[in-house]
Amino acid sequence: MIFEEGTGIVRTRMSSRIPGFYRLGVGERRRQVAAAAGLPADAFDALDSGGLDQAAADGMIENVVGRYALPLGVALNFRIDDVDYLVPMVIEEPSVVAAASNAAKMVRAGGGFRAEVSRPIMIGQVQLCDVADPDGALAAIAAAEPLILARARAVVPGMVARGGGPTGVEARVLSRPGQPDGGMVVVHLLIDCCDAMGANIVNSVAESVAALLAQLTGARVGLRILSNLSVHRMVTVRAEVPHAALADDEQSGAAAADAVVGASRFAELDPYRAATHNKGIMNGVDAVLLATGNDWRGAEAGAHAFAAQGGTYRPLATWRRSPTGLTGELRMPLAVGTVGGALHLHAGARLALAMLAASSARDLAKVAAAAGLASNLAALRALAGCGIQRGHMALHARLVARAAGATGELVERVASEIAALGDVKPARAREILTRLRVELDAGPVSLVIE
Repeated sequence: MIFEEGTGIVRTRMSSRIPGFYRLGVGERRRQVAAAAGLPADAFDALDSGGLDQAAADGMIENVVGRYALPLGVALNFRIDDVDYLVPMVIEEPSVVAAASNAAKMVRAGGGFRAEVSRPIMIGQVQLCDVADPDGALAAIAAAEPLILARARAVVPGMVARGGGPTGVEARVLSRPGQPDGGMVVVHLLIDCCDAMGANIVNSVAESVAALLAQLTGARVGLRILSNLSVHRMVTVRAEVPHAALADDEQSGAAAADAVVGASRFAELDPYRAATHNKGIMNGVDAVLLATGNDWRGAEAGAHAFAAQGGTYRPLATWRRSPTGLTGELRMPLAVGTVGGALHLHAGARLALAMLAASSARDLAKVAAAAGLASNLAALRALAGCGIQRGHMALHARLVARAAGATGELVERVASEIAALGDVKPARAREILTRLRVELDAGPVSLVIE
């Protein structure tokens, strides 16, 4: 057991290496994950209802008519800053969890991921319109910063007591009198949200100081809302991958490393490729955020806005050669929380956080980002080798086999046949399933010789 200083949490040292995990049944997987994470044996029973009962669902959003389930998987092999994590991922796309686990194993061979996470500073925006003297407004706001911060901190005394709350004020001129939009200034309130994602907190603070800002500048108040481009709330994850971990039966480690770097450079030069490159990263990030009840849509908006900040859409992660293999780095804004939000109502999200043993929002951010970098590495390694479709379609074939009605051992038999034929379609799966059932019903043939 390890006590994490400053959190009050006692964490079980776990291993994220569970060989042969994918071959186990769901019940045995649950047992092994519960044992590894130090959870009660019945912890996963909450997922039998999707982690959300009907009454809780009715309290989360409007006009509820039911619940909609998605698979919750566990990505293995993750070691981040010398600590192992079992990474919960909720996603409908086959191959993502397996690919992230495989890439994490490659990175593990190089010592695991290394992460840096900044303070959880969010931006609250107050739009000031009809500003007659924008430069004078900036000066007035700067001079009144102590008053503005005092007014803002009074709104969130609990957060201030925990060491967070409003920390600074910034202002920019967006347009001047005589221009089409008239005089317009935007004020940024910088707020340390501690372990919360912070949307409601930030919005409340922005609304609370808007009138004061209008009084200081003689402006009309426009919007008061957080920004999802949280450039003060950044996470950076790095990975080293040795040649031996990249090698397979078709490519040497050195050749694979060269190919991955070439694929990375393609994304750096072409925004059309960068969009798909970043989509692969968000496969991993979003799956972790969805599992833990976080706002993955806000994360997506911030990530893509950050990727385009320089005027050209760029990749969030890049890979370079090293003397012994590959070096990768992912840098992105990432606002997450381990308190508040859906966690109050969603038992599945609470279980995912317990499985992950994330003791803080910073901890969760680095795990989600590591899942993003792992997903990116897996995609580039596949694209640089045999192509993305071989592994993806092998897993997709199982989904098609199940959709055709296959159960038990027939799932793998149907899946392997349609994958080998290259015809991963429901009609062919049903045809093969029908034939296999007839063969099984016929049973073994006995030959009698007189």
